[in-house]
Amino acid sequence: MSLVSDVDAPDNHADLQTEGYVLLRDAVPAAWIEPLRDAFETGYRPSETWPAPRGVDWRHAVVDVDPMVQKVCRLPVMLAATHQILRQPFFLAHIDGREPRQGGGQQTLHRDGPDIRLTETVSALVFLDPFGPENGATRIAPGAHRIGSLGLSDAEAEAIAVTTAGEAGDILLFDANLLHGGTLNRSGAPRRSLLVTYAILSLRDAYLSTRELRLATAGLDEVFFGD
Repeated sequence: MSLVSDVDAPDNHADLQTEGYVLLRDAVPAAWIEPLRDAFETGYRPSETWPAPRGVDWRHAVVDVDPMVQKVCRLPVMLAATHQILRQPFFLAHIDGREPRQGGGQQTLHRDGPDIRLTETVSALVFLDPFGPENGATRIAPGAHRIGSLGLSDAEAEAIAVTTAGEAGDILLFDANLLHGGTLNRSGAPRRSLLVTYAILSLRDAYLSTRELRLATAGLDEVFFGD
């Protein structure tokens, strides 16, 4: 059991409720970046070697048991922001590495959450390289995590979407029901990231049942509680 304190919440945590996301600048200590990049490269697996083949325009890495990756996923500011969204006990459900190849990475705006009516999961992208509109940065549609946003047309969602930009060590953390999507990596510059998912306890069996498909081996036993 681990206790999450609101004292560690980001100053702009109100954005998590109104906008559905927060961009945590310099959240990862600079000394951790190279070890995390090494973990990504060590864990890289070609698309065709995954139990469920991955898109060929992305590089995917198995990183879930790397000690430094696990350490990042327990940064107090990440856990506190997640608690701000979920407001109930949660666990670290999934971690992998992703990078759009040159000419790849474009996604439609989509939601990661299993049910738009419920806030059950939180997603976080831990950036290991500088990111922006030229190398496939993620775009988000602020406020499009609420049930009322279900009526948004694709054109309306695209009209309010903004593309994130920043440096290695920044973390984009958001309600998994927020509309978001990758952009095209035009430049071919590296844009490695860790995709982290936190989920409420009732989803643990579902994540356990898909471990082999995700090549996941890390334990799911630790539970994070709010104070």
